Amino acid sequence: MTLTNRPLEVAAGELAEKPLAPPSATPLDGEVLVRSRVDFTNEARTVISGIWESEPGRSRWEFDTRGEIIHVLAGRMTVRRDGGEPVELAAGSTAYFPIGWTGEWTVHERLRKVYVVYKEA
Repeated sequence: MTLTNRPLEVAAGELAEKPLAPPSATPLDGEVLVRSRVDFTNEARTVISGIWESEPGRSRWEFDTRGEIIHVLAGRMTVRRDGGEPVELAAGSTAYFPIGWTGEWTVHERLRKVYVVYKEA
């Protein structure tokens, strides 16, 4: 099976919209509106992939039971692992958040990414 899509061509209205909230992440400075769509999941749900979009805002992320790989398609954000230096991500950037990563994400302008979330079996 081969699945393909063009995530930059997917209209925001085709993504499910909701406020960012636990267990995904905790907003730090008021509500952060996000939109997403799951495009792939394996039968055991240990791998989930899709499109995610966020409006500007600051949030706390704790990857206690899962990790995430992202590729930024549009927008810009800064991520800072607890105790680490800030890293800016923009269109074309790929980032890896291993299981155990904790820190903050600050979205500066509407961000769209493709994500792969993975969990240990």
